[in-house]
Amino acid sequence: MIFSELYSAYYKTIALIIKAAIDHPLDKNEIRKIVEENAFQESLLYVEPAILDERWQLITSDGKTPIKNVPRQPLTLLEKRWIKAVMLDPRVRLFTDEVLDFPDVEPLFTPEDYLIFDKYNDGDDFSNEDYIRNFRTILNAIKNDAPLTIDTENRYGKIFSKIVIPKHLEYSEKDDKFRLYAAGKGQGEIINLGRIKKCERFEGEIDKRKFKENRQNKSQVVFLLYDIRNALERVLLHFAHFEKQAEKLDENLYKITIIYNKEDETELEIRLLSYGPMIKVIEPESFVGLIKSRLRKQKSCGI
Repeated sequence: MIFSELYSAYYKTIALIIKAAIDHPLDKNEIRKIVEENAFQESLLYVEPAILDERWQLITSDGKTPIKNVPRQPLTLLEKRWIKAVMLDPRVRLFTDEVLDFPDVEPLFTPEDYLIFDKYNDGDDFSNEDYIRNFRTILNAIKNDAPLTIDTENRYGKIFSKIVIPKHLEYSEKDDKFRLYAAGKGQGEIINLGRIKKCERFEGEIDKRKFKENRQNKSQVVFLLYDIRNALERVLLHFAHFEKQAEKLDENLYKITIIYNKEDETELEIRLLSYGPMIKVIEPESFVGLIKSRLRKQKSCGI
């Protein structure tokens, strides 16, 4: 597997476990703590059993390790090429002006290598300097729980100004847009960053108790996953950007809960259907109804 931000967390976690075991024998609780602090919630389903059952042969039954040296992770040529390719993504500039470069290698791929057919063409302009400045201002406000004054333009070209407390940013892969979820006076706000004309720190006094988040926009879907042909790993990777929980019910049966925004319901429905018989949606009834309705439409078309 090529280095990625997802899998590097696993490598880092295992390296920390080995490093700790070199220093002193580990018990089950210490291994679990390292995994919980450095990997993902569902990582316990993979990492802990593999170590404790000695399938990976990294930690012995007495909590020690046969490895003598602390693991190092120098970048390979393939990893350098991958990182250089990622640096070509214009969204990188939203976070930093320092772009990693390896002059001695060619990028593994370029944007011209992709033909995207399931994404809208009116995505945000990530190279726009005003957009970049607004994005960084919002990101800083989220980190510091600071209020902002935001001027937005509606579909009719009218400008509205509002004071909000940013809570988190969300990227829609299908829309190719960022959305801001913020607490507002009396109710939550969901703002498309592309509609923000001006964004700056609010320096006045506010009563944060009067600023509410929009909780009604969140929904969840629960489904059973049959781990056939490595389905569990593929599903967790596919839905890595969603808030989720995974529970093992049987040897190859898992219960997965995904938290999503109503705006993404159709996209989520289509993505779940792509796994065919390996997934069975069980809750809520409304989402089960959506799945049945779409399957009936597909059947009527001879699919």
